[in-house]
Amino acid sequence: MASKAIFSTLRRSLTKPLGGAVSRRHHLSTTSAATASEPYPGDEHAIVMKGVRISGRPLYLDMQSTTPLDPRVFDAMNASSIYDYGNPHSRTHLYGWEAENAVEVARIQVAKLIGASPKEIVFLSGATEANNTVVKGVMHFYKDKKRHVITTQTEHKCVLDSCRHLQQEGRPRVRLEPLMNGGGQERGLRSGTLATQQVVGFGVACELAMKEMEYDEKWIKRLQERLLNGVREKLDGVVVNGSLESRYAGNLNLSFAYVEGESLLMGLKEVAVSSGSACTSASLEPSYVLRALGVDEDMAHTSIRFGIGRFTTEEEIDKAVELTVKQVEKLREMSPLYEMVKEGIDIKNIQWSQH
Repeated sequence: MASKAIFSTLRRSLTKPLGGAVSRRHHLSTTSAATASEPYPGDEHAIVMKGVRISGRPLYLDMQSTTPLDPRVFDAMNASSIYDYGNPHSRTHLYGWEAENAVEVARIQVAKLIGASPKEIVFLSGATEANNTVVKGVMHFYKDKKRHVITTQTEHKCVLDSCRHLQQEGRPRVRLEPLMNGGGQERGLRSGTLATQQVVGFGVACELAMKEMEYDEKWIKRLQERLLNGVREKLDGVVVNGSLESRYAGNLNLSFAYVEGESLLMGLKEVAVSSGSACTSASLEPSYVLRALGVDEDMAHTSIRFGIGRFTTEEEIDKAVELTVKQVEKLREMSPLYEMVKEGIDIKNIQWSQH
């Protein structure tokens, strides 16, 4: 299909052979979000964006914010854009019927993955709308019977803010009540024309997950251990935030003692990582999730979230370890606190005087 030619071109332009061959995982990883940038004067391989100059495209280890598209999902969406371009809610002609059928196939694929009935699947615009619909919709529907919502401090912002909204309405913190009115699509639960191609892609992604999730989990767990062990072998004062057992292996949140997190992020220009949720990344405050887990504020300020995915390679992990260790060591060399610790001084018992 046309997408094969596209990805072939991307592979040739964005990857270099490792030992004479490019692995499937390696080339899929590096095709993740190509954006055009002007090369830096004097260095044809350099990239300058938003005032930051880097020698090439960084390693992508921010999988909790978004993930690269599987080429097989792209193929399905591309084909749907060409052939299923009718409105799935147009019930009077063939084009609408074909698009509607594509949506219903996807609904079945999603339902199979989570063990639900296709009638229980409602397509929305994304996780924020879905969480708002569930929290607000359920509580509005049962407002005369149930008036309590129990949540946790580590929940996503859209859940916490939905609960606060209900509290402001005078309801302390299943059937849904729709949040929007319109054409009555999705059995009246979510009005608005469905994006057929995105729904089709979601369905294919769920079908692939059913087939490959077990393998992907083992691969990601292996890379997580490689990353953690690699960093710990070369650095002291590295703390894993959260349980190593009860966690998703693709999320490794580390704190580096005596290092300021924002400085570490700025120094890791060749690795795309994050200090927390993309929804709150504009804030310099430490992650509210880490603070809710009991992480001290100074350690929460030093945290970096590494996101590992199915297309991440061992070579990328090893390079990330190398760059992270190098930057942490560089920042610690400039830290008077770390110098005091190396001299055996217990900085927690120091009484600092104010001037």
